[in-house]
Formats: sequence, structure tokens, C-alpha cells
Amino acid sequence: MEKEKLLEEITKNIKDCKKCRLCRSATNAVPGEGNINSKMVFIGEAPGFNEDVTGRPFVGRAGKLLETFLKEIGYKREDVWIGNIVKHRPPENRDPLPDEIATCKPFLELQLKTIHPVLVVTLGRFAMNYFYRDGKISRDRGNLIRAADFLIYPVYHPAAALRGNSMMNDLRVDFKRIPEVLKKAEEILELGVKLPQISGQDFDGQLNLGL
Repeated sequence: MEKEKLLEEITKNIKDCKKCRLCRSATNAVPGEGNINSKMVFIGEAPGFNEDVTGRPFVGRAGKLLETFLKEIGYKREDVWIGNIVKHRPPENRDPLPDEIATCKPFLELQLKTIHPVLVVTLGRFAMNYFYRDGKISRDRGNLIRAADFLIYPVYHPAAALRGNSMMNDLRVDFKRIPEVLKKAEEILELGVKLPQISGQDFDGQLNLGL
């Protein structure tokens, strides 16, 4: 089955999913959207109010900030693929619970396997911990990390950046490095360089990997 049709089938299954409590309070599922042939995907935590209403990811204030930072590095949102680890909005925008994340996990796994991106930019700690359980966002943001089958680049969530100037500045700095990080990720994959699997137990403060 070709990529587009497979992703359409995944989207249909997400919209039909009734496997966890979130679908009972949500208005719409938010499967994700964008360029399915992009080398980069951006993965956030969960839909918020505006996303729940529209069925589209990152369309509120955080989404506008994401679009602004994408524009600053020469991209439009249509150039990349954007999604979340959880596909329905948690009530009152609370944090997604472990069982809710686990229930949605097969959907994102299939989406990423199909899109096959070079780089996964994780937005916020929940998205980072989905790929890298022992990660700490304040420590690991702005570094290229090998996590299972993916090269991830953790950054702060745009919603968190809207709440404080220091995070806003850090997010802008990390975003400006994305083209450089993507190029490095391509080189790593092309050369077959094996990056160390990082865990909280053996972390030595050296996550920069030459960037």
C-alpha cells in the first residue's frame, strides 16, 4: 500500500478509535497533518482547545508561534509534518496519563514508520519522554539524541515558551539550529554512524554530538 493511502487508513482508524477515555470528552480526533515526505516531523504532547475544535494540530497561540519559528528557518507548516503523541484532547488540557499515551502509541508508531523522517523534533517533555524515557527537557534540549530507531532533537514546547521569556529565547535559539541539525542527522544516517543510546544512568553531560 502506498504511503498516502496507508496514512489515510491510519487517520481513519484514529478518528474511529474508542479505546480510551479521552474520546468521550473530545470533540474531534487530531491525527496530525502536513508533508508526508518531509525529512522532519514535529511531535507535541496532545491537542488543546483549538485543536479539539478544528481537528488540526497546533492551530492556537502555540501553533502560531511554531509557524513563526518555522518561517524564521525558511519553512512553512505545510513543508513539514506535525502531530502529537496523544490524538484526543485531555479534559481541561491536563497532562496525558500513562495509559492514554500507551493506547495512542501504535498510531504514532505507524505514522512515523510510514513517513520515515530523518529528524524528529520533539516539542516539550512529554514528547521527548515518549522517545527517550530518561530525558530531562531542561538538560537535553538543543541536542541531537539517538533514541531507539530515531534521531530526535528536543526543544521546549511553544506553549511553555509563551509563559516565560527565558524559554522563549531558548526555543528561538534551538529552532535556529534546526537546519544545521537536520544536515548533521542526514550525514549520520548516510554514513551509518552509530550514536550512543543515552540513558539517565550513564548520562555524562556530553549530549552535543559534535553540534
